[in-house]
Amino acid sequence: MRDYALTVFDSAGEKLLDASFTAENDAEAKEIGMSRLEKEGYSEHTHRCVSPEAKLVLFHR
Repeated sequence: MRDYALTVFDSAGEKLLDASFTAENDAEAKEIGMSRLEKEGYSEHTHRCVSPEAKLVLFHR
């Protein structure tokens, strides 16, 4: 399992969510990240999910 970071920002650049989670691979991390964003109502906010190597797995601006 690998650790991923999910961060959500408001329009002023303030962090609304800063969470970490584990996933088997980048594809699973993308699914988990998208699910969490939907659940918490942040899917239309600026967000990113990065892998342990700092690779963008999920991004929306």
